[in-house]
Order: sequence, then C-alpha cells, then structure tokens
Amino acid sequence: MAEDAKETKSKEAAAKKPADKEVATKQRIRIRLKAYDHKVIDQSAKQIVDTAIRTGATIAGPVPLPTRRSTFTVVKSPHVYKKGREQFEMRVHKRLIDVLEPTPKTIDSLMNLSLPAGCDAEIKM
Repeated sequence: MAEDAKETKSKEAAAKKPADKEVATKQRIRIRLKAYDHKVIDQSAKQIVDTAIRTGATIAGPVPLPTRRSTFTVVKSPHVYKKGREQFEMRVHKRLIDVLEPTPKTIDSLMNLSLPAGCDAEIKM
C-alpha cells in the first residue's frame, strides 16, 4: 500500500513538471498605471499600447481597475458655525496592461517611453 502511494506521488510530480516549464518559458510584462486625472491615464495607456503593438508584442488591456475615492470633510469657518462644512474628494484611477509576448525591442522602447506628468507606471516582469 505504501508503494502505491509513492507511485501516485511520483506520477503527480511528473505531471506538474512540464506545466512549470511552460510557465517559465512564457514571459509577461505587467504594467500598472495610476493617476488622479482619468484623461492623463487614458493617454498614457494608449501610448503604451501603441508602442507595444508597433514593436511586435501582443497586448491584453488596458483593463480599468476600481477607482479609489477618498473624501475629506473640513469645517469652513475658523471660529463658530460648526454646521458649515466643505467636502473634498480625491480619486485615484488605475489601469492594467499585460504585454504577453514581449520582444527585446518592446522592452527597450517601453523603458525609454516618457509618459505625461501625473501618471505613475509600475512595471513588473
């Protein structure tokens, strides 16, 4: 009975090895964009997608991620009038772009790409 358990474990391990090799051979670049202005983030996403397609890579996205909203309430008056308040809101827009089959030319052009001010790009390989 112990031999049967060893055989099934070795078969499972053998089945897992090729899947790991397939994942290791495929390279993917994940680009995550953040900005306060939705127009700036859309311009940046379009610029990245155009650059990647021009250099021969395949693209998935841009995928819009949930927008984070922060609301701040402050008292308008410095002295009395506690009921008079003002509310401010800050929104952080996010987009996700996957470059599925990047070429060396794609990687070089993405690293040298200058994005508009106000847009934060986080690149993971």
